[in-house]
Amino acid sequence: MVSENEFKRIRWACRRGMLELDLVLVPYVEHRFQGLDDESQQRFIRLLESEDTELFAWFLSRSLPEDPELAMIVNDITTFTKTPRS
Repeated sequence: MVSENEFKRIRWACRRGMLELDLVLVPYVEHRFQGLDDESQQRFIRLLESEDTELFAWFLSRSLPEDPELAMIVNDITTFTKTPRS
């Protein structure tokens, strides 16, 4: 589990400056991140180290990360984005 300060840093890192990525990452971190197990949280943190162009391609399902750990978190994020929220 990450500290409150670490969570704030992670949330800030989700603001990429590319609207399409912001619309995927920010809601995920705000609504799903805290409920992830420690391993998945660490996968997400590693994912944030990726280049914006890679993230964009992954979230549009144009390609998948070669790293199976990152592919797992990308799959979780894309599933989350397709799930209706109220």
